[in-house]
Amino acid sequence: MCSRVFICEETENRRIDVFVAEKAEITRSYAAKLIVDGLVSVNGALAAKNTKLKFEDRVEVTIPEPVSDKAEPQNIPIDIVYEDDWLLVVNKPKGMVVHPAAGNLDGTLVNALLYHCKGSLSGIGGVMRPGIVHRIDKDTSGLLMVAKNDEAHNFLAEQIKEHSFLREYEAVVYGNLKKDKGTINAPIGRHPVRRKEMAVTAVGGRDATTHFTVIARSEKFTHVRLKLETGRTHQIRVHMSYIGHPLAGDGVYGPKKVIKELNGQCLHARKLGFIHPNTREYMEFTSDLPDYFTAFLERNFSYDI
Repeated sequence: MCSRVFICEETENRRIDVFVAEKAEITRSYAAKLIVDGLVSVNGALAAKNTKLKFEDRVEVTIPEPVSDKAEPQNIPIDIVYEDDWLLVVNKPKGMVVHPAAGNLDGTLVNALLYHCKGSLSGIGGVMRPGIVHRIDKDTSGLLMVAKNDEAHNFLAEQIKEHSFLREYEAVVYGNLKKDKGTINAPIGRHPVRRKEMAVTAVGGRDATTHFTVIARSEKFTHVRLKLETGRTHQIRVHMSYIGHPLAGDGVYGPKKVIKELNGQCLHARKLGFIHPNTREYMEFTSDLPDYFTAFLERNFSYDI
């Protein structure tokens, strides 16, 4: 990090973000972020966003070192279900982020893949998402398919677009679903107020279809199998919440009360099926339910798993 000190030489009140942006030669929005992050002080005290400067105030600004603009290889163990010269199928554990982003710049599946594949991944997703054709959330476990070259990436992405790419999940949801089978067809887009979340919305929403089948019911929960026809961000979580049955443990789209033993939504990407980009043969892979999932079923359902 680099720290710089500036002295206010103006007699009128001066907005702290404007002053820092001008003196440090950065944008006002970045100056505001530095203030919120506690990296700006006035006369030794942390500055607030609404601080107004006075004559001879001493302003210290700490600017973090620039972050690399591409993902770096890391020797992180990964569970590879299948691999050839064209693609990999990986069983991602719960809690692992798929690709680097703000707040998660390393320790991701992409960092592990770069190390394992020695850089031999498709570049269509960009330097932060090499090989990533589709993704699953950090707290969703299960199967993820990765492309090793651009030809494979394009071929597999086209299957997703045409809805011929099989993605089957298992989940536990709150409440008792009345129907044994059903389809949720409701457009999904950005939440109009909470911009980090998704929502069912006609304004700016994209078509989204999820099919569900009940596996078992208990007093408080229902164990379901879900099949995606489309692949919108947070689709299963949003759709199940929309029909009044959010995923167990989902503190974003469900009850805020945390289920500690789940540490996030109870959702597992159990099955993947697709046409291989080189052989043109259909391939299908299945992942056993992980321990966190089976333990939750054993505590809340009376049948054998």
